[in-house]
Amino acid sequence: MSAPATTNPSYSNVAAGLSAVRARIAAAAARAARPPDSVRLVAVSKTHPAEAVLAALAAQQTRFGENRVQEAAAKFPALRASHPALRLHLIGALQTNKARDAVRLADVIEVLDRPRLADAIADAIQKEGRTPDLLVQVNVGDEAQKAGIATAEADGFIAACQARFGAALTGLMCIPPAEGDPGPHFAWLAACAARHGLATLSMGMSADFEAAIVHGATHVRVGTAIFGHRA
Repeated sequence: MSAPATTNPSYSNVAAGLSAVRARIAAAAARAARPPDSVRLVAVSKTHPAEAVLAALAAQQTRFGENRVQEAAAKFPALRASHPALRLHLIGALQTNKARDAVRLADVIEVLDRPRLADAIADAIQKEGRTPDLLVQVNVGDEAQKAGIATAEADGFIAACQARFGAALTGLMCIPPAEGDPGPHFAWLAACAARHGLATLSMGMSADFEAAIVHGATHVRVGTAIFGHRA
């Protein structure tokens, strides 16, 4: 299956986009009195073809984010074979029937958000003999239309996942509400991670990653500013 068509087939500007985003990450980290290497960039390549990923790999980008398991399966196995340093993050809502494919493909699954999915991932880990890093996704705005464990249930669910998955449960992820100041939501997630002794905070996208860095993000997920707008 080929990747969807895009509005920028040449991807000649990917290296420049990466350079600009990296500079913004470094500046935001400096403002927060953090070293720039404390923040990892996940380049969100969803809906962009393998050509776009290759352009980013040529510019020394190794971490990529994909929303859909099927699309990731079409692009990344061949890329990984020729670029062993590549790391794939699954950042889109995950159906339980895709859990085994996700465990087989991804290095990091950022969207663990409900007990049934935890069951499916645990079963997949046993069958595949492979354990990706796992992040619990929290619905920090408690928005009905968004995935993520509700804030009121987050502490209990995180503790249960830590007991079940051990060190593989490395952190938390969120997508704050589109409207309003994301800062309080990022601060809430950082405090929650600290309560549970979790070091990884995946928060911040193209529009708000600098604010996320101020609040302790260790991973930011940026697509449009690197690859351009999707079709």
